Amino acid sequence: MLQKLPIGIQTFEEIIGKDYLYIDKTEAIHRLIASGKYYFLSRPRRFGKSLTLSTLNAIFSGKRDLFKGLWIENQWDWDNKHPVVHLSFSSIGYREIGLEQAIRQELNKIGTTGGITFPQQASIALMFRQLLEQLARQHGKKVVLLIDEYDKPLIDYLDDIPQARTNQQVMKTFYSVIKDSDPYLEFLLITGVSKFSKVSVFSDLNNLYDLTLDHKAATLVGYTQTELEHYFAPYFPAAEQRLKLSREELLEKLRRWYNGYSWDNEHFVYNPYSILSFFSANAFRNFWFESGTPTFLIKLMRRDWLYQFDNLELSERAFSSYDIEYLETLPILFQTGYLTIKGIDEHNLYRLDYPNAEVKEALLEYMISNLRHEQTALGTPLVVHLHKAFQANDIEQVIEIINSIFKKIPSQIFIKEAEAYYHSLIYLVFFYLGQYTEAEVSDNTGRIDCVVKTPTHIYVIEFKLNKSAKAALKQIKDKDYAGAYQTDPRPKVLLGINFSSKAKTVDDWVIEVANSST
Repeated sequence: MLQKLPIGIQTFEEIIGKDYLYIDKTEAIHRLIASGKYYFLSRPRRFGKSLTLSTLNAIFSGKRDLFKGLWIENQWDWDNKHPVVHLSFSSIGYREIGLEQAIRQELNKIGTTGGITFPQQASIALMFRQLLEQLARQHGKKVVLLIDEYDKPLIDYLDDIPQARTNQQVMKTFYSVIKDSDPYLEFLLITGVSKFSKVSVFSDLNNLYDLTLDHKAATLVGYTQTELEHYFAPYFPAAEQRLKLSREELLEKLRRWYNGYSWDNEHFVYNPYSILSFFSANAFRNFWFESGTPTFLIKLMRRDWLYQFDNLELSERAFSSYDIEYLETLPILFQTGYLTIKGIDEHNLYRLDYPNAEVKEALLEYMISNLRHEQTALGTPLVVHLHKAFQANDIEQVIEIINSIFKKIPSQIFIKEAEAYYHSLIYLVFFYLGQYTEAEVSDNTGRIDCVVKTPTHIYVIEFKLNKSAKAALKQIKDKDYAGAYQTDPRPKVLLGINFSSKAKTVDDWVIEVANSST
């Protein structure tokens, strides 16, 4: 019998007690405890942050029985128990009663459990301070403080900045207690998806060590290649049989689809939610992306007309320059897991790119659908049809599909921002085409060059807006775009396409085989 897969289960005690599969992270957790005291960690949603905090809770509570057979079992003094305050901002009901009242209610609940009462009119700062102090005095041991999803009261109100600002001030007041409570604290870990507002929320907590880009936390959450192959070995045969893949082929496809996340450019990990979901379904799907639609991210991209996310560069400082009044798109995309680190140069510039095929395909599909004003992500059939048309060397069908890309955009919106719509959609569709066939597209100062390779032909394409197909073809020839592929025996087909913003369609196209007109 295979162990059950803990999809969506974030409580360590439940995973162990009900015989779910647990990937042993206790050695990494032990190293964290041994090397410091005050920590902050940001990671994407569904990546194991909550489970890490739950595991820490069980360790400091001395629940040795839960750790039988795990690395830490014989490496920890289980008699050295500490009181634990474990707060999760995703479950305190601030949307219904407001953040301050929700925190007050949660502190009262924890206090009641510990036999602690607070003055009736006490502020949440006073209540928090008294809770930490009295728990430490009662137990004769310092308190372990674990705070999960600290940023949820901000993320949930990105469409309501005044309320987000109000919540920010409440959080600042709440966290201001921690630094002066140092004599009563043994260990602190605060987790969240993002680092925005870190300075303003934790301004008084300047001894908080940020683990986000630190190698010590590189594999604390997420699954390494070794962990995947070891812990999921019993689940591979069923997947191989259903998908008709060898072990080597399956590992390679899993790596391409779900691996690729890195926070130090040395260690790369798999998305745990996607891996667990894959071995449950034995099918390749966009599990993680489907579990949460990034609507506020799409709004940021539309605001900046920013849709090209491959091979971007960002300074380390940019990762922390989060302002709730004006969110920067790229740092947010990195923190939320839609981009990851693929390289760091000698000037400490970080190269960002899509982590894997799952995220790349799903985000491209979502962006295309959003630009086309579709209610649901319908980009895949369009791009698949485009792929099939190229494979069949059916250029009339290619032109028809390109025309269909723009049909659903309301005319008044397209006329107002025709150039942005045109370039963004053409780029996204042909970049997405690269998921299915060998396609290259570059967006450079408003000019888009595209190359599509089929088994029988190489298409060199130039798009123009409100000019002429002949001008597009002339540019291909003048700049000898086909010259880069002269050693390839396949015929080079030059395709010039002109798009009319007024008609919202391709109004002219011309095709020529290199060295001969057709």
